[in-house]
Amino acid sequence: MAASDFFRLSSVFGWFRRRLSFFWRYTKLTACALYRYAIGWKPSPEDKVCHGEPALPSEDEAPQGSPSGEVPGYRPEGQHEAAARERPAELTHERPRFEDDEEYRVDPTDELYCGYDSTWETEEPVGPSGRTTRPAVHNFMFNRFESAAKDMQNYRHGYPFRMEQSWRRDKPNLEFYLGMTRSVPDGVSIDGFHQDWYGDYDRLESVHSYIQWLFPLQEPGMNRDASTMTTEEIEEFLQSNITKGNLLKSYKLMLDFYGIELSDEKTGEVRRACNWRDRFNNLNRQTHNNLRITRILKCLGTLGYRHYQAPLVYFFLKETLVHKELPQVRDSVLHYFVFAVLDKGERRSLIKFAYLSYDRKEEFVWCPKKIQIKWSQGMSGRRDLLHCGDESQEEEV
Repeated sequence: MAASDFFRLSSVFGWFRRRLSFFWRYTKLTACALYRYAIGWKPSPEDKVCHGEPALPSEDEAPQGSPSGEVPGYRPEGQHEAAARERPAELTHERPRFEDDEEYRVDPTDELYCGYDSTWETEEPVGPSGRTTRPAVHNFMFNRFESAAKDMQNYRHGYPFRMEQSWRRDKPNLEFYLGMTRSVPDGVSIDGFHQDWYGDYDRLESVHSYIQWLFPLQEPGMNRDASTMTTEEIEEFLQSNITKGNLLKSYKLMLDFYGIELSDEKTGEVRRACNWRDRFNNLNRQTHNNLRITRILKCLGTLGYRHYQAPLVYFFLKETLVHKELPQVRDSVLHYFVFAVLDKGERRSLIKFAYLSYDRKEEFVWCPKKIQIKWSQGMSGRRDLLHCGDESQEEEV
């Protein structure tokens, strides 16, 4: 009798907590809207922070995917480059597309050549490429990049040296996302995370055992009670609208925690949320979230949302290099976030944007010198063209 009373009381308490959480979120959004109306606030084109704004139309023909539609399956980097080259060169006006492939071949003797970065390769080597010299061997930032590149290339190529545990028959990650089991050790269901943890920033910050359940990978993490994903699990995950829909909810949960909102489920474009200042401050203080974001990006690429990677990375590049709101995230963006993007064309575009937005270009180490020189010459050419245009206008006057 006592046990039944306890479970009944626990159920009532859980219901009350969910209703209170919903009421708090609704009150917060309503108060935010009333405050903006009172002060006559209007969003600027660059800083769209209000819920419910119509998203800018995208010119990119990115792979279509949503919980109700067909989401492309996970393909390691070397298997989708031909398909990527067939896509149109134009992207949105905010995220320019890298156009040339053959023009940027890099020699291993380049000062900033990284043997573990296949971004500039026309073929897909699995291991490090050979090099005859190492001019940047004493460059601390380049050494950090090269170390990170090993991990990111291993991910992009589908963990080629990973031994599949053929004896495993259990599917804990798939069962968790189907709502059949709970996370360990927290004992929370996937719906429980989405309903009870949404907006609970203290809990999302202080608890470290949930991130591997919400964003499973084929590589281990800090929670020993969480399992790595198997190839069979990934295949079944990609075939289920339930799991893909729940992953989208998990993504929105963490975006809200970071002060970001998904503005277009079709393209994956994101923007600042209403609470972005407070959440950005937390990101600058709690740098372990950089590891979480890297995991999220990898998971998106593995479990059917590869086209969501580049918009999120572009958002962080703007906030770190252009707006300079997230200085403690900048290095992780350049070392890890950019190189988690599976689409090589997108990755090149992001690196080019990073280089053109970087203040001290002589310290930029995330692409070979040959390419940096070419981009710099292109910048000079555009400046000369604009200068000539100004002079011609003066002569006409």
